[in-house]
Formats: sequence, C-alpha cells, structure tokens
Amino acid sequence: MKSLRTAFVSLLAVALLGWFLRHANLGDVWRRMLAADLGLLFGATLLFVPMMFIRAIRWQYLMRPVGPVRIWHAWRATMIGFAASNVLPARVGEVLRPFLLARSERLSTTSAFATIVVERLLDGLAVLFLLALYLSGLTGRHPESPLMTTIAASAGLTAAGIVLLLVLTAALSARPDRVGRLVQRSERVLPARFAGALARLAETFSHGLGVARSPRLLTQSLLWTVGLWLTISAQTWIVTSAFGIVMSPGGTFLLQALLVIGIAVPTPGGVGGFH
Repeated sequence: MKSLRTAFVSLLAVALLGWFLRHANLGDVWRRMLAADLGLLFGATLLFVPMMFIRAIRWQYLMRPVGPVRIWHAWRATMIGFAASNVLPARVGEVLRPFLLARSERLSTTSAFATIVVERLLDGLAVLFLLALYLSGLTGRHPESPLMTTIAASAGLTAAGIVLLLVLTAALSARPDRVGRLVQRSERVLPARFAGALARLAETFSHGLGVARSPRLLTQSLLWTVGLWLTISAQTWIVTSAFGIVMSPGGTFLLQALLVIGIAVPTPGGVGGFH
C-alpha cells in the first residue's frame, strides 16, 4: 500500500510539472537561470538558516505542555524533517521530525505529532494575516479586480475555519483524560484491547494540543509564526528580484498565500503543485 501511494504521488508530481512546463520555452528558462543575480540567490540561501531556527524556537513553545525541549534537538529534527520532505513523497518529514524530537527528548511521539497539527493551523493564520495586510493596501496599492474580491472572501472564510479549529483544539486539550474515556467507549463495537490502545493514543494526542488552551503560549507561538512567514516572504522577494521579476515586497504576501495552496499537494519538495 505504501509503495502504491509513493508511486501515485511521484506520478502526480511528474504530471503537475509537465502541465506547468507545457508552454514553457526551456531554452529561454535556461538562459534566464544563467543570467540570475548569484549574489541575491546566495543571500536568499543564507536566510534558510534563521528560518529553520525560528521554526525550532516556535516548536519549543508548542512543545512546552508536553515537556522541555532543547533548541539543538528541535533544530536538528526540523532540518532532517524538511530535508526528507524535499526528496521523499507524501510529506514523510512531517511524521519523521516529531518522531526524532520525541525520541531524543524521551517524550511522547503522539503528543509531539499533535504539535504539528497546531503548527499548521498557526501557519495558515499567519499567511492569511499577511495576505490581509496586502489586500487592505497597507503594503502598497494592488490591482482591483473580481479575482481579488474572490481571494479576499476565500481568505476570510478560511481564517474563520482555522479559528474554529483552534477553539476545538483547545477544547480537546482541556481534558485529555475525558477524551480518552470517550474513545474508550468504542469497545462496544471494537475489541477491548484495540479500544484501550486507541483511547491511550487519543489521550496523549490531546495532551500534545495543550498550547491551544494557553493564551500566552499560543500568542507567543503565533508571533514567532508571523516572523517565520515574514522571513519566507523576504526570501521569496529576493529570489524573484534575482530573476528580474518586478514585485513589491508586499506582493509576496499574495504570492505565498497561493503557493501554500500549491504545496498542499504532497509531492517531493512541492514539485509540480508548487509551480
């Protein structure tokens, strides 16, 4: 089953990239790559280091309800996880990095994996917040069109959905023992041993969502998340500038919101779907 999923995702990546390149002049693409400003590309590459450290620091805040995490272990697990996701299909790194962190800090793997769920919700809020700054005109003028109206409406609905999920997450994390007892009731239709294991899994997962019930920790995590996406935006703007693409710094807020949708397709490195 796993090999079948890998083959499907790899085929999807090739198909999406082929669709993207179907009208591209590959000779012109190569010439533009050779003409790119290497200094700017080098600068954009250097931003990768603080970007990963910000991710690691944020993860420390998300993990506090689970247990103490050393920055070096969080950074190492983050680097390995993102490296794996860039070369392997199906976002393997998103499972690998909480596993590595939990093992190195002797914490619950299930609880560590739950923090990835909160992390994704905060990423969505941060991206939509920056998009709202762009659409409001605070980062400069943007073209008015029906498409922009559609994007604004979609962003508003998505933000409301994420907030609702955070509220649900806080509710689940308030009483992990109650969640475990609720799942334990599945023994009425499932074997008792399996229901017990499922209940313990649900309880430890709920414990990992604990940051959602702490306004202070959640706010700190969100601030680090906004800082992370500002860094990603800066990197995007530098790369586009290196290729001579004229774009305002605020314009990257719109671009990255669309890119986030693209990389939702679980292909290696976001190839195809990202483009």
